[in-house]
Amino acid sequence: MKLYGIPNCNTVKKARDWLNAHQIDIPFHDFKKQGIERALLEQWLSQVSWEKLLNRQGTTWRQLPDDTKAAIADNAGAIALMLEKPSVIKRPVLDIDGKITLGFDQSTYATLFDK
Repeated sequence: MKLYGIPNCNTVKKARDWLNAHQIDIPFHDFKKQGIERALLEQWLSQVSWEKLLNRQGTTWRQLPDDTKAAIADNAGAIALMLEKPSVIKRPVLDIDGKITLGFDQSTYATLFDK
């Protein structure tokens, strides 16, 4: 079990606060400091589409040149971008026994952790 994200992301903060409030201790993986591995992204993309894993609402995406954005059309292009700029990955990614949940929703977390 692991939570992936960036510590200063508001959604990640909400998820971590919820987990702490419910005394659930989960290791945290900081994309910015620790990076991300291709194999892990490929595993995630076997569960969700690249369109869902790629955060196209965030600052990192908005700051990309239009030609870079336009070049992302499949898993390979998305993986290349996420390896280069991990902050473009939707956050947080909660991995429980290899099954991932994207973003943070209190009711989803309550169901996942039986709280």
